[in-house]
Amino acid sequence: MFRSFFLAGFEGSTGYNRHGHWFDQVVATGHDRTVDEDYRKLAELGLRAARETIRWPLVDLGRGRYDFSTVEPFVEAARRHRVEVIWDLFHYGYPQGLDLWSEEFPKRFADYCYAVGRYIARRGEGTCAFTPVNEPSFMAYAGGEKGLFAPHVTGRGWDLKVALTRAAIAGINALWAACPGARMVNVDPLCRVACPFDRLDLEEEVREFNERLVFQSWDMLCGRLLPELGGSREHLDVVGINYYWTNQWEWGAAPREDGVVPPLGDDDPRRWPLGELVRSVWRRYDGEVMITETSHIGDHRGRWLREVADEAERLVLDGVPIRGVCLYPILGMREWHDPDSWTPMGLWDPVCHRDPCGTRLICTSMLEALQSVRHVDELHHAALNHRGWSGLSGRQRRRRQMAAE
Repeated sequence: MFRSFFLAGFEGSTGYNRHGHWFDQVVATGHDRTVDEDYRKLAELGLRAARETIRWPLVDLGRGRYDFSTVEPFVEAARRHRVEVIWDLFHYGYPQGLDLWSEEFPKRFADYCYAVGRYIARRGEGTCAFTPVNEPSFMAYAGGEKGLFAPHVTGRGWDLKVALTRAAIAGINALWAACPGARMVNVDPLCRVACPFDRLDLEEEVREFNERLVFQSWDMLCGRLLPELGGSREHLDVVGINYYWTNQWEWGAAPREDGVVPPLGDDDPRRWPLGELVRSVWRRYDGEVMITETSHIGDHRGRWLREVADEAERLVLDGVPIRGVCLYPILGMREWHDPDSWTPMGLWDPVCHRDPCGTRLICTSMLEALQSVRHVDELHHAALNHRGWSGLSGRQRRRRQMAAE
């Protein structure tokens, strides 16, 4: 699908955090000023594709007026260094004064998507790829259930999830109108919970979470749930799976002092391998999948990348149509709610956190891991050519594979 199997993801969240303070991770990581150098380094490492954010609040000036001056440097850098891009269009932040519960929301988002689609289609090369709404399930939880992000509402997570999905469907229709043939990569976290060993009475709640709740946004996009929203399998297109080491935990476990629920240990027998999680998504939706976000922190980064690559290799060999693995974030990032804290999650981290545009250190263990898994890239392209998948839709490819088997 892209020039390389491994992609780089630049953290592009914007919005208002739990304290009501504006944050912009493109600026916080310095990527807005170092984009050309960043893309040059990606190309040198063989990372020929990336996830990048178009910041809706900066582009949409209201009343049908759009300013793409903050987007142009990224488009030019991508073209100059031949890096293909999946453009995120709504990464938590939205224009001031917009009511996400209103009828105006999906219409304004669709108008914005149409403008973006026209802009990218005129300047891009090859097939355009978009993520209309980033992580609708997480945003519904954080912004509509717990009040951690704007719109800072509690107890309305389901309502916000429906509103976000309705807007995503409208946005996808607008993108297709503006940019025929565009691909959609709809990303959401894939989480799984385990039943406590001594609480078998919670098995039904655990099953409800694992088999229904985590899939609701994707189910709405493909028309399986709330078909009146207008979703279809074509709207869902490529299913983007965001998966971190924290994405599996025990149901009902008490959070730590930092508010984070401790994840299941690597040796916990209840923990599912990443490959099985990806297979469960593929079987459910019968189409192309991607791992659109994954990383670890500190010294764990190299080991994690090797483990993810091993799982991806097995999926490719088994004929699962996995289209890539995105190393996200590729740059270490500031915390959303505590900008003075820096999380070492990327391939590069700044030497001085006060100057993210200054000298950056590369994570040696992660770099060595990346260099050691290049064969997965070659294996993936060989599998595509062998099965004749190029140019086919996800559903057609799955049918061809089943026929071959």
